Amino acid sequence: MNTLSPSALLRTLLVLATAAGFSVASIYYAQPILPQIGENLHLSIASLGLIPTLTQAGYALGILFLLPLGDRFDRRLIILIKSLALALMLMLYSFSTGEHSLLALSLLLGASATVAQDIVPAAAILSTSGKQGKAVGMVMTGLLLGILLSRTVSGLISAAWGWRMMYQLAALSIALVGVALWRVLPRFAAQSALTYPSLMKSMVSLWLRHPALRRAALAQGLLSVGFSAFWSMLAVMLSQQFHMGSAVAGAFGIAGAAGALAAPLSGSLADKVGSSRVTQYAATLATLSFGLMFFLPLLSPFWQLTLIALCAVGFDLGLQSSLVAHQTLVYRLDPQARGRLNALLFTGVFIGMAAGSVLGSAMWEEYGWMGVVMLAVLASAGSLLVRMAERRQPHAKTRALY
Repeated sequence: MNTLSPSALLRTLLVLATAAGFSVASIYYAQPILPQIGENLHLSIASLGLIPTLTQAGYALGILFLLPLGDRFDRRLIILIKSLALALMLMLYSFSTGEHSLLALSLLLGASATVAQDIVPAAAILSTSGKQGKAVGMVMTGLLLGILLSRTVSGLISAAWGWRMMYQLAALSIALVGVALWRVLPRFAAQSALTYPSLMKSMVSLWLRHPALRRAALAQGLLSVGFSAFWSMLAVMLSQQFHMGSAVAGAFGIAGAAGALAAPLSGSLADKVGSSRVTQYAATLATLSFGLMFFLPLLSPFWQLTLIALCAVGFDLGLQSSLVAHQTLVYRLDPQARGRLNALLFTGVFIGMAAGSVLGSAMWEEYGWMGVVMLAVLASAGSLLVRMAERRQPHAKTRALY
């Protein structure tokens, strides 16, 4: 792989950030428009809950079983193949006519969308030593904006032209960024000569060898439970309690997009005070933000919506800050195994996302919106306990690094 000039590197990072954002957005487009999809295809609430669940499960499986290939083969080729597959899955999704095809494509779409997680380590590899954190922060900003603004875009487009048009435009966007990636990305040297079975076996060794990795995956996974439960059920709650459509549900993503701005800032803060402390601050912020929604029954409808938007800013800021800090932590553990370390971290994250979708739907049906809030508070508090427990462990030197 040839070293890029500063200007070429900047252009490449901008393309990578854009591609990461559009790719990861694909797994969130459905959330604000679930009622519209359900009405069109005559789906039950339980089936609607399976759409984000299977998408997140596909993403988790793709991360676990496909992401390690980035350490073994040319990462450019993998990114291009998965971009093509994602564009195809999105187009097929738009033509779904029944529950079974939609759910199967949800799983495959999630697996293809893991191209976003192939892109993040690519940014670190392309950057010079000492500037990798800045590069990863830039690409993560694009990725996180994709997560949060996807709901806004999906809600608005689906309200105007229908949910099928949303997915057709999404397929076109992936095709275009795929062409851009083909033009700007250099070839990448393999980081490992291990066979695929050996790569998978080495992930077990990495997991057992690094307690910091295990804590990061657990803590971030717990935060993801609350995040997913909130966003999976928000559109349903707004529809039933406030009689609002998908456009309004998607607009709440604008409030959450403020969290994406924390990506480069939290990386810099982690360098100054340590990644562990940043994750503790972030989990505290998420817990408090979710907890404020217990006051919703005391407010008028206008102030209820205002408080939900403010809480979305707070907990998204906490979750995204924690994510960047955790990535900073795990990337330092073994630079030659970034793909596998990223796979293990994000497997935990998206297991949490899938669990949040299932549990959020169950809590909504049993206890309503306050049940969803309770789930989010407990999960976030659990994440904080995981990070706080680390302070009682007698590894001061390790804590100073991470």
